[in-house]
Amino acid sequence: MATASIRSQVQQIVAREFELAQGDITPDKDLYDDLGLDSLDAIDLVVALEKAFGFKVEEGAARKIRRVEQLYQFVEERAAA
Repeated sequence: MATASIRSQVQQIVAREFELAQGDITPDKDLYDDLGLDSLDAIDLVVALEKAFGFKVEEGAARKIRRVEQLYQFVEERAAA
């Protein structure tokens, strides 16, 4: 799957799951400080990404993700595997 396609899908998922404007979801944004997610939201996001991309996220693997760019890279790595 192409990088641009993955990033677009991730952006759409984040926007839909957390009722955010897609234009607000840019690579430099912090998921927690800028977009207002909390730890429970992070779990919901992982579940939504697993369903959308068909991969399993190992426990604790997503904890280091803070910025949208890191989220894109995380999904890209797993989608390529």
